[in-house]
Amino acid sequence: MVTDPFKIAMNWTKTVWFAILQSYRGELNMRYTTKTEYGVICLAHMAKKPWPGASVAKEIAEHEGFSVTFTEKILQGLRRAGITTSQQGNKGGWTLTRPSSEITLKEIIEALEGSTFEAFCDIKHRKSIVCTHFSLCKLKPVWYKTQKTLDELYEKITLEMIAEDRLGGVPKPELVFAPRKKP
Repeated sequence: MVTDPFKIAMNWTKTVWFAILQSYRGELNMRYTTKTEYGVICLAHMAKKPWPGASVAKEIAEHEGFSVTFTEKILQGLRRAGITTSQQGNKGGWTLTRPSSEITLKEIIEALEGSTFEAFCDIKHRKSIVCTHFSLCKLKPVWYKTQKTLDELYEKITLEMIAEDRLGGVPKPELVFAPRKKP
């Protein structure tokens, strides 16, 4: 086992840069669960109706090609977060708790995932991972900045924008490498 702090830091740096390079090449991606993807699609379906129009879970599931059980489970999670509400009866169904222009992608992701990006250096996550170089890590600021950037971006994207497919103006992030110097 390597105990030299410098060697540990170098190994960690190589690993992280390899992961960043894989991400740049499209070999490694940050992903959200199917539950979040389906949740956003279900909410976009609901947002297309005039607010506060009700949608039945079976109708959403059939229209989007999802299972009714999974759709209901997703909608229940969104209800616990205060994004949807349900009403039984003849004119019942699922509705948004407020207009789609007031619901952000950040809220939706946090309701279904817990957070937009988990900075594993955070105290609440650090207990569950083995990190032997926490005090030497120079990447903590990168992970926190990543989380802050995603939170700010997702806070600007509303459910209305998603439902109306108006996201053409959201800039695609780019990873730029400096040109290599010839020896």
